[in-house]
Amino acid sequence: MVQIGYTMMTEQAGPRDLVDHLVRAEDAGFDFSVTSDHYFPWLRSQGHAPYAWSVLGAAAQATSRIPLMTYVTCPLIRYHPAVVAQKAATMQLLSEGRFRLGLGAGENLNEHVVGGGWPPVDVRHEMLEEAMEIIRALLDGGHVTRHGTHYDVESARLWDLPDQAPPIGLAVSGEQSCELAGRLADLVIATEPKKGLLEAFDRHGGSGKPRVGQLPVCYDTDRDTAIRRAHDQFRWFGLGWKVNAELPHPDSFESATQFVTTDDVASAIPCGPDPEAFVEAVRPYAEAGFGEVALVQIGGDTQPEFLDWSAKTLLPALREEFG
Repeated sequence: MVQIGYTMMTEQAGPRDLVDHLVRAEDAGFDFSVTSDHYFPWLRSQGHAPYAWSVLGAAAQATSRIPLMTYVTCPLIRYHPAVVAQKAATMQLLSEGRFRLGLGAGENLNEHVVGGGWPPVDVRHEMLEEAMEIIRALLDGGHVTRHGTHYDVESARLWDLPDQAPPIGLAVSGEQSCELAGRLADLVIATEPKKGLLEAFDRHGGSGKPRVGQLPVCYDTDRDTAIRRAHDQFRWFGLGWKVNAELPHPDSFESATQFVTTDDVASAIPCGPDPEAFVEAVRPYAEAGFGEVALVQIGGDTQPEFLDWSAKTLLPALREEFG
């Protein structure tokens, strides 16, 4: 069985629209939701980047059933881990237990805004491990004073704690991050259906823990229109996270993707009105062992049509195949 989720893509819609879209997604019958957490969009054509945590707080009040999750928050530079712990505890209370905290090693695109440079990936993973230890200690109700390699915490304590701490997920892209996730996280997060990532996660202690994937899609009644929109707003997706994590600005993504064609996008992202294409795009995730897949509908102003179609056509097709 594969649960199907909905992505509040903060890079392509404003805050009020994002909340409205999630209300519609809950009504449409999506099993869960995830939310990106960016300071910049990847491309200027996406056009948005509101503060994800305010959106999540509003979404928690506007919905009653659908689970919420960051996909993902970076607790390294832009946010101090002690503040991330406070955010997560508050969200768990506001949502009445529907929140999961997804963490990752971040992208230069979002973290550079506070200065201090962009560390190499080995250092970012060291920072992530230390950050997770701080977040865990605070969510467990500890009174934390710590002077570590990367972070200082001075007499911190969370005064509003949920009865049950939110589960913590970790985004993975290689052996090092899989080792961290298997050892420290409650679930694993990935944007590619690579079975090897899940096998590495299992080797390091992740066996039996949930696995959450994400898949960009582009519904439209006209396939060519969908392909053009996907190319305009999502052609960065094929660069891979080793590249995406390093680029500092939307203009950098424009340059890096200048030779990506519409055919390249159409071969990687299901586009158009045929639900079977979407089913086949989910299949590699199911076969790799993902129990949850969050869909990203490309195009902020197309969400209502996508959600109506999902309720009537797409979700029934996916559940018939994977439910």
